[in-house]
Amino acid sequence: MKKLLSIIVLFVFLITAAVCTAEADQVNLPCGYVPNVQFAPLYVGLEKGFFAEENIDLTLDHSMETDVVALVGAGRLPFGICSGEQVLLGREQGLPLVYITNWYQNYPVGILVLKESGIESMQDLKGKRVGIPMLSGASYIGLEAMLGLAGMKDSDIKLESVGYAQAELLVTGKIDAAVVYTINEPVQLRELGYETVLFSAADMTKMVGNGMVSNEKMIKENPDLVGRMVRAFVKSIRWTKENPEEAFEICKKYVDGLADAENPELQMQVLLATADYFDAGPLGYGFSDPEAWDNMADVMKTMGMYSGSDTYAAYTNEFIPASN
Repeated sequence: MKKLLSIIVLFVFLITAAVCTAEADQVNLPCGYVPNVQFAPLYVGLEKGFFAEENIDLTLDHSMETDVVALVGAGRLPFGICSGEQVLLGREQGLPLVYITNWYQNYPVGILVLKESGIESMQDLKGKRVGIPMLSGASYIGLEAMLGLAGMKDSDIKLESVGYAQAELLVTGKIDAAVVYTINEPVQLRELGYETVLFSAADMTKMVGNGMVSNEKMIKENPDLVGRMVRAFVKSIRWTKENPEEAFEICKKYVDGLADAENPELQMQVLLATADYFDAGPLGYGFSDPEAWDNMADVMKTMGMYSGSDTYAAYTNEFIPASN
């Protein structure tokens, strides 16, 4: 009996040792632009060991040259971060992208005006100069959705492509309204003392914001890694939402200049505004709402950007942890 017990103990030890010494999966995650407090969940996941707990050795790639949709769609990278409309556009081009977990439960695009302008509704924008970074991407999709819901068209406004100087142009009176990322320019102008009015796409309709994407091949051939990646990311999102002050302190290690920023309160407000979009969906953090995908597809069909042939293949909720 003692000999049998010893064998069992040895067997358990060997299995445990094998698991503990298993080589971690190396994952390079492109997340766009430059290090910023808006990427707080990723920094939290690294610092708190949520990815390490799932045996993932994660490296963040902030390179602006990285084409997430093309590289993930072609299988050259396993995961990426992008917004919902990019997934539908990619699939329209034959790229087998799949949105595997939601990050922003609401679409972070809006139209910003100065309060002194007297513009109080979408209808008041008729005939006004509206600046937008470019006539593509999330900003353009969000604008078209808002105009459509207000019974308006591009021809009802004077739409100008102005790059990313729309906040400066707004306060200097060169445009009457600006299409903005709701967690950026509204916060910045408020901190500078400007009184503004924000018309938010999220207040008008549900659409798909930022999230993590993979591809059909990855899901089919390595669903275990996909599941572990989703679990770690969802845990990081939830922790950031529940602990924003500590998350901000963690960001200081990853965002250059944040620790010595002249106005740290502004960056904290950006983080809090971002975290407002992390709210759990109907089935918890990370859940993709089918209604949001339908709405997104409808807007893009109207714009002639999407045929709508396989919207339900563009996302999955199968990896969202039940315990969430």
